[in-house]
Amino acid sequence: MSSLSSASLLPAPAAADKSLLETVGPAIQTSRDVPRVLAIAGSDPSGGAGIQADLKSIAAHGGYGMAAITALTAQNTTGVCGVHVPPASFLSAQLDAVSDDIHVDAVKIGMLGDERVIAAVRGWLEKVRPGVVVLDPVMVATSGDRLLQESAEAALRKLLSLAHLITPNLPELAMLLGEPEAADWAAALDQGRRLADRTGATVLVKGGHLKGSTCPDALVNTAGLLSAEVVEVAGDRISTRNSHGTGCSLSSAMATAQARLGDWEASLRVVKPWLAGALRTSGQLEVGAGNGPINHFHHVTQPEGRGGFAELLRAETVADLEDIYGLGFIRGLADGTLAEKEFAYYLAQDAIYLNGYSRVLARASALAPTESEQLFWARSAQQCLEVESELHRNWLSTRIVQPGLGPVTKAYVDHLLAASAGGSYAVLVAAVLPCFWLYAEVGETLHAEYVAAGAQAGHPYAEWLRTYADEDFAAATLRAIEIADDAGRAASSGERKAMITAFRQSCRYEVEFFDAPSRHS
Repeated sequence: MSSLSSASLLPAPAAADKSLLETVGPAIQTSRDVPRVLAIAGSDPSGGAGIQADLKSIAAHGGYGMAAITALTAQNTTGVCGVHVPPASFLSAQLDAVSDDIHVDAVKIGMLGDERVIAAVRGWLEKVRPGVVVLDPVMVATSGDRLLQESAEAALRKLLSLAHLITPNLPELAMLLGEPEAADWAAALDQGRRLADRTGATVLVKGGHLKGSTCPDALVNTAGLLSAEVVEVAGDRISTRNSHGTGCSLSSAMATAQARLGDWEASLRVVKPWLAGALRTSGQLEVGAGNGPINHFHHVTQPEGRGGFAELLRAETVADLEDIYGLGFIRGLADGTLAEKEFAYYLAQDAIYLNGYSRVLARASALAPTESEQLFWARSAQQCLEVESELHRNWLSTRIVQPGLGPVTKAYVDHLLAASAGGSYAVLVAAVLPCFWLYAEVGETLHAEYVAAGAQAGHPYAEWLRTYADEDFAAATLRAIEIADDAGRAASSGERKAMITAFRQSCRYEVEFFDAPSRHS
């Protein structure tokens, strides 16, 4: 795949003064210049889409946002109740007032409404010739409501040739070509190539409307070549109902990033992960009863109340817990069908792990900033050694177990030792937390299943399952979560990222640790 340069499409803006690696993610202070970005779009009084979303998105990417209103809508997260299009002459007055006084570095065009509005925008573009023009052909809202009169579709198609980047969703892409909506990614790319060929613009083909766990995007630019130039950027689908304003936000972010970076591929590689984070954290906003908005400023550190960072970490455990509950080892342990040799291997590795884990907890005690935290980690380290000793006395001493350090156990302990050697108390706390949190949550679930099944007699692992109801360990887990939350709220942005990375890695090792007995056997 080759890179899509904008050099053949538009004059290069002021060069960004930092490398792409430094600009990945919408860090506000990554460019010496602040792009002046004009959004031409409709207004959404609920704040999730249209001009309101544009201005948030522009600000999130370090731009100075301006707005010319094409239409007023009565809408909220559940749908559009009404649309009022002011006279096109007033839109022209807005556009002229801005450009007569302010140099416009980039333009994002969204909802246009009718033919007269499109004509006004076209006339202004031909007169001003902005350096970056991103056109989001808003035709149908996420709710399914039509936002462009059918009589205006032909006028919109003619406007496309004045854009440098077109960002339709798949239904809009099909409507612009007068074809059925693409059923798969290959068909979507084909439609994108043909739209790029007809307009001379770069087309951003978006996979958001396709089914599946992935959500790719692709930049397509025929640029007069015999075959299209395509750059694909992979991505995971974010499971959320809160996608109101996604298209508006993406297009205005692309306009802002392009004005800073001067390269469509670089812009997309900055914008796409930001948008994924905005979708992933959208539930935090709790806006509306329907299709809620995305979280434009998720990347901006906000003062957190108690428990805020812990909630962020908890969200990271969802996929790992699902994986754990699906493991054969866990299901067999719950219903009593687990082979004894697998359980014995698990206990043997657990004893080895606890020995290393206790040393890591002792290190946490040494680094802890308060006496209460020092005592907590010291007691936890002692408890690890007591549990290890009890494992040997009760189970391992009476059974033949193949000795030796398993590969997963070694990798997990090495990860924790590396975190303890790094010198950061906050990162170390995050690394050790999953062994409390995931173990406690899985144990509570398994014990509840055991009790719900009638605590059947003869269950070979009944004694082990009963230990999962230990109130002292539950209390210790809550205290560990509280300590990690305090550390995360007090940490710098860079250290918080390191905490999350260490926490994620430990979560994955927890999954692999539970899965290791089945693989070993």
